[in-house]
Amino acid sequence: MFHFEQIEGDRISRYENLLKQVGHLVEGERDMVANLANTASLLYLSLEQVNWAGYYLNRGDELVLGPFMGKPACIRIPFGKGVCGTAASERRTQLVRDVLKFPGHIACDAATRSEIVVPMFKDDQLVAVLDIDSPIEARFDEEDQRYLEQFARIVTNSIDWSPILKG
Repeated sequence: MFHFEQIEGDRISRYENLLKQVGHLVEGERDMVANLANTASLLYLSLEQVNWAGYYLNRGDELVLGPFMGKPACIRIPFGKGVCGTAASERRTQLVRDVLKFPGHIACDAATRSEIVVPMFKDDQLVAVLDIDSPIEARFDEEDQRYLEQFARIVTNSIDWSPILKG
C-alpha cells in the first residue's frame, strides 16, 4: 500500500521527495490508466498553487483528455493548438509564465494564469503530455521544468504503452 507523505522544506526537498514517491507509487504497476490517474492525483496534492494536473494522450493528430485532477477540461486538442498542442507538435516542454500572452491559448479554466506542459515519449513516439496549470502568474520556472521532466520520465517508463503505440 502506498503512503502519501507531504514533506515540508524548500522546493528542491519537496521535488526530491515527489520523485521518490512517484517511483514507489508506480512500482510493479504497468497499467496506463491506473498510473496516470494516481500520478495526476499525486501531483495535484503535492504541488502548491496548482488548479489542474493531468494528462492528454496522443491519438493521431490530436490530444485526448486522460486522467486528471481539477475542474472539467477540454476533451480534444489538435496538435499545434494551445499550450498542450504546441508541446506535442514541437516535441518540447512549454513553460508559459502568462497564458494570456500565449498565442492561441485554450482557456479550459478561466482562472489559469500559468502553465507547464511536458511531452512524454516512448521509443521516440509521443504518447502523452503532462499538463499542469496554476492560477498564479509565473508559478513555474526552469527548476519546476527540470523536476517535472524527471517526473514525466518515471511515469512514462512505468507504463505499458502498447495500446497506443504505432506499429
